[in-house]
Amino acid sequence: MSTVTVEALLGAAPAHIAAVGVPDFAEVPRTAGADVTALDWRPPASGDPELAWKLAQLTAHARVEAANAEAVSRLLAVRPVWRDVLPAREALPVLDDRVSGRRLLLHAGPPITWERMCGPMRAGVIGAALLEGWADTPEAAERLADSGAIDFEPCHHHDAVGPMGGITSPSMPLLVVEDPATGRRSYSNLNEGAGRCLRYGALGDDVMDRLRWMGGTLAPALREALKALPDGVDLRTVTAQALQMGDECHSRNTAASMLLLRELAAPLSRTADGPEVIDFLADNHYWFLNFSMAAAKLATSAAAGVPDSTLVTAFARNGVEVGIRVGGLGDAWFTAPATHIRGMYFAGYGPDDANPDIGDSAIAETYGLGGFALAAAPAITGFVGGTVEEALRITRDMARITLTRHEAYRLPMLGGIGAPVGIDVRAVLDTGIVPIVTTGISHREPGIGQIGAGLTHAPLECFRKALEAFPVPAGEELVPAGGVPA
Repeated sequence: MSTVTVEALLGAAPAHIAAVGVPDFAEVPRTAGADVTALDWRPPASGDPELAWKLAQLTAHARVEAANAEAVSRLLAVRPVWRDVLPAREALPVLDDRVSGRRLLLHAGPPITWERMCGPMRAGVIGAALLEGWADTPEAAERLADSGAIDFEPCHHHDAVGPMGGITSPSMPLLVVEDPATGRRSYSNLNEGAGRCLRYGALGDDVMDRLRWMGGTLAPALREALKALPDGVDLRTVTAQALQMGDECHSRNTAASMLLLRELAAPLSRTADGPEVIDFLADNHYWFLNFSMAAAKLATSAAAGVPDSTLVTAFARNGVEVGIRVGGLGDAWFTAPATHIRGMYFAGYGPDDANPDIGDSAIAETYGLGGFALAAAPAITGFVGGTVEEALRITRDMARITLTRHEAYRLPMLGGIGAPVGIDVRAVLDTGIVPIVTTGISHREPGIGQIGAGLTHAPLECFRKALEAFPVPAGEELVPAGGVPA
């Protein structure tokens, strides 16, 4: 049989063959002279027959389709507007020990205890304890945490998000983002800028001095400036413009940060500390990240709690585990070990120094930004030796695992189509494609900070666990031709 040629079987015309399966399947006919197209296909649900059957039951299920349509509609209807800057204890009274009777810190990612925290998050806890005056040395702060005197809860449990370690303490200023139509709010701490930052696990007098300046000077100036903007700042408009200017609003926020500064420059210049604050913001190209995250949190929270919805409403990492939440599964977290990051490292550092993936900033990806909008910022693929073509391919792949496109967030390099938004657990398990994330890299040891940036992905296991937990709604009616039934 090995001596039989393609021409002998199919005639003199070149054979055109579609190959499905392992790559070697394509090589045999290609070697024999055929024109072979290798299809990117893998068995649904990683070949698990029971999970594949559940996936089949949920695919095109009328109630699931209707639920997802409702969830997506809620997500897209949100118009995030920056309204205020408040001390965390005022924005979230649970952080006020005079109200709650306990010392509480918020952290990034799914729930985790002090004993299990990674190095950079532990450093964030130590820095927060020093900032709040709960301890006067790093050693005393660590002993305090060891004693169980500090409680920890995810930012996500309080309509908040925080980049990298995400540690949020009572006196830290929070930006307040609101949807005018519903009054729903979300929160994030303020971005410290580049260099040595607490969010990356850096510690030292420089880090603490900056945090104290942010609470004592930056936050009051921003709040005063916002009083001159009675309608607030429309973050959706800023994001839409930034996507046209080379940002993806997760790892690259250069254009968005400058657009936001333009909104604030005039009223800030009239505050007592305006020139100092403007200088800080002009040098902080990461400034918009926290606004992007809060806007994404606001939108995805609106989509949460829709029964039978398979839309992902939270995607977060604590440096040990990655977790997702799903609209139809309430507040449950579905977790897997945190992934490593393929990236570009600062001089003197490499993969062995890196902490696994960490931070709430992947909420941007659930909102169609970051890795899902990589086509808008292809230069980011240079972090990992990639190409413009790879950036376009990644965004196209993300469209295969989402429910719709964002009508406001359009991608010029893909002809102006909207960014893919609304991660669907079913589509992830059906295709085997996992969400791509653009992110920074923190040193695994506490006290050092950022050592690079790159790309990573969500573990497939999170989605597998969510699908296993998802009940098949009563009645297995498929969606008829013509759309979702009333």
